[in-house]
Amino acid sequence: MTDQATDATIDWAEALPDIAGTHRLLIALDFDGTLAPLRDDPMTSRAIPEAVAAIERLVALPETIVALVSGRTIEHLRIIAEHGDGSHVWLSGSHGVEIWRPAGQEASQGDDALGDEEELALSERLRAEAKRIVEPVDGAWIEDKAVGFTVHTRLTARDRADGVHAAIEELIEREAPTWRARTGIDMSEYTWRHEGKDAGVAKLRAETGATAVLFAGDDVTDEDALARLEPQDLGVRVGQGATHARVRVADADEFAALLDRLADLRASAR
Repeated sequence: MTDQATDATIDWAEALPDIAGTHRLLIALDFDGTLAPLRDDPMTSRAIPEAVAAIERLVALPETIVALVSGRTIEHLRIIAEHGDGSHVWLSGSHGVEIWRPAGQEASQGDDALGDEEELALSERLRAEAKRIVEPVDGAWIEDKAVGFTVHTRLTARDRADGVHAAIEELIEREAPTWRARTGIDMSEYTWRHEGKDAGVAKLRAETGATAVLFAGDDVTDEDALARLEPQDLGVRVGQGATHARVRVADADEFAALLDRLADLRASAR
């Protein structure tokens, strides 16, 4: 496990052979900004064709598991990923709180409800108040999440966006100080569950029996998982920003090329 952010200077072509040769590989992938360019309307996000093709190659290989690990709810993640009931791709939504398993995969012991009635009621009240705060601000909106909500300001003028985030941060500090706060690109998110993508990856690793994990993401919210990878794993940061990943790629296009090369190496190793 890496203790601090690095410059991620290792060339990915040199890093892939070791991870490609592991016995059972879990490829855990953020979606927005990693497989798909960021969109002003998040529900219009779709993976680029090259990434889709590479994933199809990978899931067809023996002892190779692909999972999408996202802050999105499972419901929304299935829409943007165009994910059908027959898919072999696992899903971990709401930063690891929710999980969708391919047919034939049994739920692990210990799965529980998202929250109790008190938490759900508080969440509904705070969502309503957050929506009142953003209503007069052009381009700002609230996305309902399974265990909280997200404030989006991608289409909002910077001076107004800062005010929106500050007002809702004050609301949460006053009304729900134990909630977890996350910030990312033009967003802030508040949840009563404290799991991060590291918990989602850990659960996937345990359920699939993976001997190594490749995890990739593009934002601050992905650093939870990148920071908790084990020595045999490989972390990939897509785009700029301080990171715990060992390698970096420029964008979704380069990452799709990485996945395609991984499929080549993995097929040869089988």
